[in-house]
Amino acid sequence: MKNEVSDYPSSDSRRDEPGGTLYVVATPIGNLDDLSPRATRTLAHVDVVAAEDTRHSGRLLSHLGIQKRMIALHDHNEKDRAASILAELKAGRDVALISDAGTPLISDPGYVLVRDARAAGYRVSPIPGPCALVVALSAAGLPTDRFLYVGFLPAKRSGRRASLEPLASESATLVFYESPHRILESVRDIAEVLGEDREMVLGREITKTFETFYSGSVAEVLAELEQDPHGTRGEFVVMVRGAMAQPGNDDAATMDVDRVLRVLLAELPVKKVAKMASELTGLSKNELYQRALALKDS
Repeated sequence: MKNEVSDYPSSDSRRDEPGGTLYVVATPIGNLDDLSPRATRTLAHVDVVAAEDTRHSGRLLSHLGIQKRMIALHDHNEKDRAASILAELKAGRDVALISDAGTPLISDPGYVLVRDARAAGYRVSPIPGPCALVVALSAAGLPTDRFLYVGFLPAKRSGRRASLEPLASESATLVFYESPHRILESVRDIAEVLGEDREMVLGREITKTFETFYSGSVAEVLAELEQDPHGTRGEFVVMVRGAMAQPGNDDAATMDVDRVLRVLLAELPVKKVAKMASELTGLSKNELYQRALALKDS
């Protein structure tokens, strides 16, 4: 089957739609080569660029050889600025919405503008590209059939812990963004609330020169961060394996895991059982070890 490819709507396809189009354009999270040709063409095509930081995005446009009128749209002015951007659309001008890095609206401004533009009947068209949480998950080796994106945890310890506590029993892979000056405190709180044996993968400076992935238990990743002289530099994506189903419920997956553990325990020591069961099920070796101990003593 041949896919239809269209960079911009034709005049016929927009006949019943008012005004201009709002393009939501993903930009690189580090490596400028990750900007798609379609995104470049879109930025060159539009009349106005709405940017989180016009100075930062101005450097990207300059790199591309593109000069555009720019409007600053960030967390502190979005509600007020959305009206002026809707006026641009009403006048028939196309607008590109971009953030400092990655896909707009994913822990970045744009929700109010996109919501209002759609409510007003203007066409909103996504131009896909880099997104830090998706890029990080693709290389983490953690389950991706279900994941919960939490965004940034609160800055204060009490708020972080309050946000983490309801997630302790969540079975989906958990994904957080974190800043360099709070990364150690956040990982320590994750260790205390979710458990230091929980499997974790942490991506730092993804797609950039010093891209680094730390993996292991939460305790192991924390120790590695504390020992790494560069461990608190850059932007972070924190990924934590979801909780195992609790023993004693009727979940079929739990029953299968317990059956595997019991069969292996009949022949092997607990440590070897946990390692083999982890390879068979994809679950955390540390959590399987604790479960195997409980079964052995039961």
